[in-house]
Amino acid sequence: MAATQLPSYLAQRYLGWKATKFQENKAWFRHLADMGQHPRAMVISCCDSRVHVTAIFGSDTGEFFIHRNIANLVPPYQPDGDHHGTSAAVEYAVTTLKVAHIVVLGHSNCGGVNGCYEMCSGAAPELEQSSSFVGRWMDILRPGYERVKNLGSREEQLVALEREGVLVSLENLMSFPFVREAVEGETISIHGLWNDIGDGSLLYFDPEHADWRPVE
Repeated sequence: MAATQLPSYLAQRYLGWKATKFQENKAWFRHLADMGQHPRAMVISCCDSRVHVTAIFGSDTGEFFIHRNIANLVPPYQPDGDHHGTSAAVEYAVTTLKVAHIVVLGHSNCGGVNGCYEMCSGAAPELEQSSSFVGRWMDILRPGYERVKNLGSREEQLVALEREGVLVSLENLMSFPFVREAVEGETISIHGLWNDIGDGSLLYFDPEHADWRPVE
């Protein structure tokens, strides 16, 4: 085993948290430990360190069931007995935790989406290799690339592809029978959001008008 001692800056931050926020909310943490989690929503967001879901929504501990992966993608329903971390998280959130909402949160300047763009445009042959975990994961977004590849500038295509990542994921969510059943039974709602990291804006996808609109 190659694990080593925790870096000192993380240890110091932990000790600070334990002495302040944990101490001030000890009863609440004990309640969470004893009663289990009952999150109101599942948020599927990117691994990008700049995407801070709990800060954006000001959420409390125990409020969100958060799953993070490269480029906040949801794969299509594929019960083939293989390893499917995101699909497992969706299943658990819907069938066990009974969340009321699923939010797919995309963001600006996404490295994973940029990699997909480079791969699909032929500029990143290393991602085409069968051994590339990132490349095979970003294959999920290929249909989105096909929809935006003839838009204006490269920058416009990248922004559009980031948002396509959200839309492809929403489409794939509905391929899960238990998600579709819950949506049709109105026990769960699904939402697509896109956050501009630089200016802090948050857009939501309006399916009625097939357009992105600011959260106001």
